[in-house]
Amino acid sequence: MSNDLENSSASLSQIIDRPVLNDCWNKIGVMGDRSCPELKNVIHCHECQVFAAVGDSLLEREPPLNYVDEWISVLAETPVDEETQNNETIIKTASAISVMIFRLGNEQLALSAKVLQEVTHPCVIQPLPHRSNELFLGLVNIRGETLLCASLSNLLNLNLESIEEKSSTPKSVNTQRMMVAGYQNDKWVFPVDEVYGIYRFHLNELRDAPVVIAKAAQAYTQGIINWQTKKVNCLDFELLFYTLNSKIL
Repeated sequence: MSNDLENSSASLSQIIDRPVLNDCWNKIGVMGDRSCPELKNVIHCHECQVFAAVGDSLLEREPPLNYVDEWISVLAETPVDEETQNNETIIKTASAISVMIFRLGNEQLALSAKVLQEVTHPCVIQPLPHRSNELFLGLVNIRGETLLCASLSNLLNLNLESIEEKSSTPKSVNTQRMMVAGYQNDKWVFPVDEVYGIYRFHLNELRDAPVVIAKAAQAYTQGIINWQTKKVNCLDFELLFYTLNSKIL
């Protein structure tokens, strides 16, 4: 009898400690029957204020007991690589890179995750009179912040029209996204056709660009990596931002 009471009290404690979530996205949202009327405005539950409020409540809640001690134990057991010397001092080296892989037309490109700040659904681009052109598209409002929007396809001289004509089967899901990237005091928004996610590569996997590309007038390719049997051009974000500033600002 006492064991039953103990189990019952333990279960009750777990229920009390567990946050009550309004997981409407699993019922009427994108994970449910999609009957939520707000989907017409926000497109995806990730852009909804209810989803954001639940996320804030999870981040602001009090951590459970022994949470910090458990993570200290986990991190202490994490194996170290050859970057560790005999005196167990970890040397900070650039042995690996993290990049966001995305698509423009049929071209797979990569941008360093160090400059990536956000990926969002397409927003309305407000052109500026006498300033907007094929490279500088205009202004975009991202979460209340007005940012400059530029076309990477134009900057990289990608012929997307001929690529789109080759595709005869339209996709039922809109994969277009906007990437927000920032470097030093500059921040830009780049419309892309699809975002695959962030991937990590060792520097040994980064191959030099072909001589033809390296000697081009606008050499934005820092190196090439193999990803899912495809060659992905890693963009030089420093040169990218420098060129945008010199051409537009």
